[in-house]
Amino acid sequence: MSEPRLQLLGRAGCHLCLTAAEQLGPVAAEAGLTVHDVDVDTDPELQAEYGDRVPVLLLDGREHSYFTLDVPRLRRDLGLR
Repeated sequence: MSEPRLQLLGRAGCHLCLTAAEQLGPVAAEAGLTVHDVDVDTDPELQAEYGDRVPVLLLDGREHSYFTLDVPRLRRDLGLR
């Protein structure tokens, strides 16, 4: 199975993560994609790599945005207008 196109790395209780998820949902839906939420605290490697630098949006496995979602850039990168 291939890697999900959109992965939102975050943690429970993170207000920035909640805001990013709320912003990401409509953009993902418009692009016909599903957002895969990943809790960095469930994986020691992710926790070590990202620490407190969440949320992080991965697009096609590469870091796209962190702390705040760059919606205009994401829309452009997904081919949306």
